[in-house]
Amino acid sequence: MGQFRFIQTGIEGLVVIEPTVFGDNRGYFMETYHYEDFKAAGLPMTFVQDNQSKSRKGVLRGLHFQKKNPQGKLVRAVAGEVFDVAVDLRVGSKTYGQWYGVTLSAENKRQFYVPEGFAHGFYVMSDSAEFVYKCTRFYDPSDEGGILWNDPSIAVRWPLQEGVDVLLSEKDKKNPCLKDFTSPFSI
Repeated sequence: MGQFRFIQTGIEGLVVIEPTVFGDNRGYFMETYHYEDFKAAGLPMTFVQDNQSKSRKGVLRGLHFQKKNPQGKLVRAVAGEVFDVAVDLRVGSKTYGQWYGVTLSAENKRQFYVPEGFAHGFYVMSDSAEFVYKCTRFYDPSDEGGILWNDPSIAVRWPLQEGVDVLLSEKDKKNPCLKDFTSPFSI
């Protein structure tokens, strides 16, 4: 018990998690999730699906969510480095439309919990990155939603790299801005 440091972000529900890493000349060991520790920290979620993606430098995935079956996500980079972002889409929240970002890397081993009611995305800063998601609900492609990654009203300060093109999916290029979006989430 007590193998994690839970860091509050200033946006209710968003938590950065630092695991305790036990290392020596052979390598390292760490727990990445422990139900009792997370529950004691106010995160009693249950995960039903794990996903992993690999992306190259400059890829920006997001800002995504599911509308009717929202997912909470515990995310981390297992190779490379990403800048991970969550945007509060909960109507009635005092932080509606605000974002928080954190660098996740294989080296720092940080994790980020993004609860239901948030849009989520990440930008790959290293040559490539492998990214792991633990999700509280199953992925449903018919339930996808998104907000434009560079919406000026949200003003995420992505750490874009000079000379590196931002690589987006076609659907992410067409996501609406926050002002043109009716959120299905509330507090």
